[in-house]
Amino acid sequence: MTATGTATVPDVTLREYGPALSVPLTAEAGRALAAAGILQSVTPDPRREGHWLLRAGSRVGAVRTPGGPVLRITPKTPVSRLFFLLGFVLDPARAWRDSREGTVDTGAHDDVVPALAHAVERQIDAALRQGVLQGYREVEETALVVRGRIREAEQIRRHFGRTPPVEIAYDAFTTDTAENRILRAAVEQLLRLPGVPGPVRRRLAHQRLRLADVRPLVRGQELPLWQPSRLNSRYQPALRLAEAVLRGTSPEHRPAGAEPLAMDGFLLDMNKLFEDFVTVALREALREHGLTARLQDPHHLDLAGLVRMRPDLVVRTGDGRTPVAVVDAKYKIEKADGLLNADLYQALAYATVLGLREAHLVYAAGRQPERFHEVHGTAAGEDRRGVRLYQHTLDLSRTPEQLLSRIGELAGKLAAAAPHPRSSDTTTQ
Repeated sequence: MTATGTATVPDVTLREYGPALSVPLTAEAGRALAAAGILQSVTPDPRREGHWLLRAGSRVGAVRTPGGPVLRITPKTPVSRLFFLLGFVLDPARAWRDSREGTVDTGAHDDVVPALAHAVERQIDAALRQGVLQGYREVEETALVVRGRIREAEQIRRHFGRTPPVEIAYDAFTTDTAENRILRAAVEQLLRLPGVPGPVRRRLAHQRLRLADVRPLVRGQELPLWQPSRLNSRYQPALRLAEAVLRGTSPEHRPAGAEPLAMDGFLLDMNKLFEDFVTVALREALREHGLTARLQDPHHLDLAGLVRMRPDLVVRTGDGRTPVAVVDAKYKIEKADGLLNADLYQALAYATVLGLREAHLVYAAGRQPERFHEVHGTAAGEDRRGVRLYQHTLDLSRTPEQLLSRIGELAGKLAAAAPHPRSSDTTTQ
């Protein structure tokens, strides 16, 4: 329950791309939720006064709305599979090795936020098991004794050259590092989320105590930068997941002419997650074929360079010069007739610009594992074959091993596509 004055507003559970649900909301709360843009649609219910129709889109998770209910959006994909996809995107090399079990331990939780909180706490506990990581941080301060080097310019500006006090700078060996600040921020954010189970909340509070000497991050500021190294290798799985938490929580939305609308929650965009998984997994699998892959490779549709286009993935030869194949991932289900015309036109544009004889679309589900369409008026080469637009499906209900096996099959098909450029200039756009 969410407290609103003396009344309580029941939590609302929506289904990803599910039917709209009529929910009692004040006009102010309804307008604020509509302006936030976290749902596919938020409109007044014409049949029930004081109610709004809420329909979820691709974002899943939970969020506490100001003056309104806690919204829980459940995914169509099983939570354990969702976190396998996330773990793979964050750490593909490890996920490929550990495909049977995945890299993110979600416990027995079947809802997004409880599973996320459990996973992050377990990763942080593993990272801190050998003690809190320490490192050097440059400190600048005013002191009564000299330590490190004197900041001469500041000494003159602030104290007219007199001593003490002394303006000094030195390197401190401390636990207040970028890595620990990120972990602490993730713990504190999870403690604010709705729906974190009591036992997990208590374990998170314990991790916060272990990081008590670390400065908290200022909300809204950029995350501190860290570099992977041998020294922080045990932290890296926790850091990647913690950064995913911090980038997916506390969305702040600014309705026109209003102050930012802050919401505590975690929302994961399934469109983006599916696209990231397909492209990252294919990139890793294509390396076995001696090919390189560029994600979001920039090109232009027109010679003047006015119409930009960014295919999700462009496969190139090992030297990176010649395009071999192009792929676009689509987190949607094929229509009943199996056709998605706008997607096919987009794929044809990619093939045309890159000078390829085929393009590939990968959907999250469909009636057939693979089909293709040969385009009129594009026949060329000795075989007089036209440009082919392939539609593949990747069933997210499959096990991790089956998903990666399917990715391997797709990578093999892409590798087998011989580059047949229609002009000598196909690599620079």
